[in-house]
Amino acid sequence: MAEHTARPAGVTVVAVIAWLSGAIDIVVGTIMFLQASAIAVAPEWAGAGAVYTSAILSIILGIITVVVAVGLLSGNAAARLIVTVVQVLSIISSLFVIVASWGDPIGEWLSILIALIVVLLLWSRRASRFFRA
Repeated sequence: MAEHTARPAGVTVVAVIAWLSGAIDIVVGTIMFLQASAIAVAPEWAGAGAVYTSAILSIILGIITVVVAVGLLSGNAAARLIVTVVQVLSIISSLFVIVASWGDPIGEWLSILIALIVVLLLWSRRASRFFRA
């Protein structure tokens, strides 16, 4: 019989934030889709086609994010790996922006800090035991 390990609070926090993020993407994408033909929005986005495309992508990414969040809550190791890869890519992207930017990159440093916290929470000893169980 497999050992049951309680889900660490850090994993729960990351999963809940991911779930909320995905839900927000779905809601925003739906609103964008419904408003795509609005005259006030379409010209700024190079036409309604670009808004429809952005809306559909937002909805798809939202659904994927919700699925991954549910995977984290259930201890799915693939979900942990997906979130880790995304966070590492986020760190690389933020570092690129910091190096390429002439402005004050405080937001990028904050993004790096959050990504590191997420990775540390998902790869702590307790989290590793949970994902192995």
